[in-house]
Amino acid sequence: MKRYFFLLIVFASCFGFSQNDNADRDKLYKDYREDQFYASVTYNLLNSKPNNVSQNGFSSGFHFGFIRDMPINKRRNFAIGLGIGLSTNSYNQNLSILEVNNELEYTIIVENEVNVSKNKFTTYLVEVPLEIRWRTSTATDYNFWRIYSGFKVGYLLYNSTKFKSDGGDQNLSSIQNFNKLQYGLTLSAGYGTWNFHVYYGLNSIFDSNAKLNEEVIGMKSIKIGLMFYIL
Repeated sequence: MKRYFFLLIVFASCFGFSQNDNADRDKLYKDYREDQFYASVTYNLLNSKPNNVSQNGFSSGFHFGFIRDMPINKRRNFAIGLGIGLSTNSYNQNLSILEVNNELEYTIIVENEVNVSKNKFTTYLVEVPLEIRWRTSTATDYNFWRIYSGFKVGYLLYNSTKFKSDGGDQNLSSIQNFNKLQYGLTLSAGYGTWNFHVYYGLNSIFDSNAKLNEEVIGMKSIKIGLMFYIL
């Protein structure tokens, strides 16, 4: 009789622990989300360039922000992400932006006529990314495959240009001919920490007042690089 009583106590204890473990696990999975800080380094390309406009040197982008993860299925591996971040992007190319007689002048740099050591423009934006997020993660597994696709809107806070040549230097800032809103499609995919990232701009960096030889400069941005997510 004592033996049966002892086995009953052991069974009850195990069942109790199992119930507690299940409750803890259920709570863990119920609260699981991939809220993340993100950081990205990109190589910036210019798309839809006017004739004779070309890039040179390394055009870089640095991006940092936070995304709120909102799971929409029971397993919580499918979610919508909404965030906010900051971005700085430089573009080295041969389109000079100079102020001549208090007016902006856009011209193609002719290398055999002037020796230019630096010519670039830089944009600084606050960005709002919106993502549809799929991953193979669980509440306890931090190494997983992910595919995050979405849309990003950026608001231009500041812009600047740098022009250095043997004939003189000129630096400009807060040029009005840049589009205040810049937006495009995004895709991040990879495993664990390392993720491929691409941004495809849908609208022009410059507005319709920026013209080269009486034609609107309709250049758009493509950014390719690595994305790092930090829990």
